[in-house]
Amino acid sequence: MSLQSTDPIADLLTRIRNAIAVGKNEIRVPSSKLKLTMAKELVRTGYLADVKIEKQSPRDELVVTIARDGENPTITEIARVSKPGRRVYASANDIPRVKSGRGVMLVSTSKGVMTGSEAFKQRLGGELICKVY
Repeated sequence: MSLQSTDPIADLLTRIRNAIAVGKNEIRVPSSKLKLTMAKELVRTGYLADVKIEKQSPRDELVVTIARDGENPTITEIARVSKPGRRVYASANDIPRVKSGRGVMLVSTSKGVMTGSEAFKQRLGGELICKVY
């Protein structure tokens, strides 16, 4: 079995979506800097409970805790916006709001990955990675 994926971000989001659907609280994915920063942003905004890195032999693993034991997951919907076949970019004024501001859009800017509202405040545009509600 290969560890390579054509779209590792979509793989992460799909694993989170599938884990929520079957009632799991934790997932493990191959680690990368972008996936780690995305997961940390989702922890900071309150959509995920925790994220940590476990050292493994061929590649480190990212352990993402979706919800604590006994709690319901916060994520209702999580979807990839920019895909490898069709990248989606937006200027600071054109970053869409998710569910009238109740959701979060993750944006990859020149200053790193941040939420859409933070990018708007800092007047930064970038690639729209995913939307979470």
